[in-house]
Amino acid sequence: MSTILVTGGTGTLGRPTVDHLRAAGHEVRVLSRRTGPGLITGDLTTGRGIDAAVDGAHTIVHLATGLGRRDVQQARNLLRVPVAHVVVMSIVGIDRIPLPYYRSKLEVERLVAESGTPYTILRATQFHNLLDRIFSLRLPAILAPSVTLQPIAVEDVAVRLSELVEQAPANGRAPDIGGPERRRLPELAREWAAARRSRRPIMPLRVPGKTFRAYAGGAALVDGPTYGTITFAEYLG
Repeated sequence: MSTILVTGGTGTLGRPTVDHLRAAGHEVRVLSRRTGPGLITGDLTTGRGIDAAVDGAHTIVHLATGLGRRDVQQARNLLRVPVAHVVVMSIVGIDRIPLPYYRSKLEVERLVAESGTPYTILRATQFHNLLDRIFSLRLPAILAPSVTLQPIAVEDVAVRLSELVEQAPANGRAPDIGGPERRRLPELAREWAAARRSRRPIMPLRVPGKTFRAYAGGAALVDGPTYGTITFAEYLG
């Protein structure tokens, strides 16, 4: 089996991805600013230690995410050393939803495509835990704009990433993946409130602007069949 460097390997998606890759027999290096068992030390933002971390790796699975331009700089630093395959995690709808963070993710996709390194980009819908964090914000009410989402479990995304590592580079995007259900956000909020025993009222807002219109128009949904198997209710359980 091959040697794989995983960035963001200690994060929410990184942990199950690393577990799947190791279970498949791969030698996995987890890039981190810290030192410790199973970690290889390096800083994506400054570039310190990255060349040594990448050296000898067959594949990079890039799951680390920064904020704004830091995301782009991290990708530049990571792509300095050529490898046989880089698999990049991205987000469904970033070319249609005008959020600044999404513009940075789109720029990362462009850098990877123009790097000359064989690559595969996987876009997924919002993770269950992201909705959990949003609904958990300490506000007087649970804000739930009237849009439809298709949340997915990180465990399902990790399975797909592990499959892509075994395949030849797509040199483009793999088919987008989304969770098993397309649900209105207020419905998901009510489900969350019942599971977490929250008594805060739910506000199904309509928000003016291009971003809300993009979400309302289905820009965050996957065209075609669903991929994930774990529902939001199962995640909450």
